[in-house]
Amino acid sequence: MKVKNRAKEKIAVETEKMNKTGKPLSPDLLRKMNAYWRAANYLSVGQIYLYDNPLLKQAAELSHVKPLVVGHWGTTPGQSFIYVH
Repeated sequence: MKVKNRAKEKIAVETEKMNKTGKPLSPDLLRKMNAYWRAANYLSVGQIYLYDNPLLKQAAELSHVKPLVVGHWGTTPGQSFIYVH
């Protein structure tokens, strides 16, 4: 029981440290977070759906797309969102 209470106290202290500034995030930081999130989603789609050419350095062709997708897009945006925050 003591371990649980210590863990809760530690989380509360860390949360208080994170919220100390009370200021909104800067526009530059928000821009960077958004860019990271979009890039992570883009790369995930490339890994899920494409054999080759994920950066589209060549014109997209049907031969670049996997005929049978293993995996799904489902949780990827949510996971990327969590990672960026």
